[in-house]
Amino acid sequence: MSWSKPPYKTVASPGRGILAMDESNATCGKRLASIGLENTEANRQAYRTLLVTAPELGKYISGAILFEETLYQSTVDGEKIVDVLVKQGIVPGIKVDKGLVPLPGSNNESWCQGLDGLASRAAAYYQQGARFAKWRTVVSIPNGPSALAVKEAAWGLARYAAVSQDNGLVPIVEPEILLDGEHGIDRTFEVAQKVWAEVFFYLAENNVLFEGILLKPSMVTPGAESKDKASPETVAKYTLSLLQRRIPPAVPGIMFLSGGQSEIEATLNLNAMNQAPNPWHVSFSYARALQNTCLKTWGGRPENVKAAQDALIQRAKSNSLAQLGKYTGDGESDEAKEGMFVKGYTY
Repeated sequence: MSWSKPPYKTVASPGRGILAMDESNATCGKRLASIGLENTEANRQAYRTLLVTAPELGKYISGAILFEETLYQSTVDGEKIVDVLVKQGIVPGIKVDKGLVPLPGSNNESWCQGLDGLASRAAAYYQQGARFAKWRTVVSIPNGPSALAVKEAAWGLARYAAVSQDNGLVPIVEPEILLDGEHGIDRTFEVAQKVWAEVFFYLAENNVLFEGILLKPSMVTPGAESKDKASPETVAKYTLSLLQRRIPPAVPGIMFLSGGQSEIEATLNLNAMNQAPNPWHVSFSYARALQNTCLKTWGGRPENVKAAQDALIQRAKSNSLAQLGKYTGDGESDEAKEGMFVKGYTY
């Protein structure tokens, strides 16, 4: 499987972003349960088939993050999911972390496991067709964050990035600053500056090539339980200020996570950030903010597959326009405006 240009350049191409569909089987089960379906491999396969076979998905989506099961899975018609993506011009990626566990000695915070055996797994994933990787760690503002938790998050991301690059995978670096909390936007900004300073310090310590990574940060917003709400223009101002202070222009792409924002909020905020040229490709890597309406429209019924795919394409197209700074919000459904914040969300 050969790409005409490096994977990070394909992923960070104008008007395109990432479809995050790497929910663990347990999280996928919660999504299926929300529409009354059992968490079986057949149902997970049916839903993932619906996503990757949406016509013209590759016009708006440049990369898809997969869970390990999906990387080795075929569609319901027997074609490898990786091959379906490649035909659409979408680079397959793989979630490589092993999830969050409690961090002893911290303020009820967590750390991300998965470095053991990562080199051999990364090599196997490359053989299977993956060309980029993802590692999600989280930082909680209500719990501190403690210096220990920030350092652990940054060090883990840097080690993972170095190992991934060593095995041919472009690492997506994702320290998610959780939306949980009543804090205002200035507190988020303060914590984000600290987290990103540590992340880039340790990336440099580990000799990670900045030109060969992608970032998946949180937008700078008030806490989800804050009384203050921020307009897209305010979110863009704070977030771009953070990026300008902390992210070297050598980094090719910033692929924002949605983190429980409504589908519309995530798109409006991204659009506001692209009203003037940026040193990096500023785009999206959304899971719920691309899939929510699609999943509800499908409801597990074969006759709804086309309508569900249309809903997915509508969201992908809206975010594609937002990446170009041309989104207007016309013709959006009420469902797309519903918030999706879940306290203490696990992936």
